[in-house]
Amino acid sequence: MDGTGTVEAIHLASESAEKTEAVESVEAVAGSGLRGDRHFDPESSGDDITLIEAEAVEAVEQESGISLEPGEHRRNVTTRDAALNHLVDKQFRIGEIVCEGVELCEPCSHLESLTEKGTLSALVHRGGLRAVIVESGEIGVGDSVESL
Repeated sequence: MDGTGTVEAIHLASESAEKTEAVESVEAVAGSGLRGDRHFDPESSGDDITLIEAEAVEAVEQESGISLEPGEHRRNVTTRDAALNHLVDKQFRIGEIVCEGVELCEPCSHLESLTEKGTLSALVHRGGLRAVIVESGEIGVGDSVESL
């Protein structure tokens, strides 16, 4: 990732199929996830936090006509100017926290069942990044995103 991106939005959902809610900031706990999110788990297995590029969401709308409302993509953090696909197996900082990219967060049929037909194929290879939290802290809208 060249340069520095920013956090454009943060979304949490306390249950799996529940609508996501926008928050201005959240506590990120190493090895557990984002406090208050459905994936928060002290014995986490690699999906502590999920991220997606705002540019990818905009491209999906432009190319396929599928308009995803903020948070409807089900990812926790929406970034701007951060090339997330390049962060697999790399450490990066979001505000106070340090994360490590685990794998691309490819879309699934569950996401498409909550949105509209075609969302799954429209987001393939640009559905974001799944990461573990290495160092705890607070993250907020407007924080920087930068590789380490």
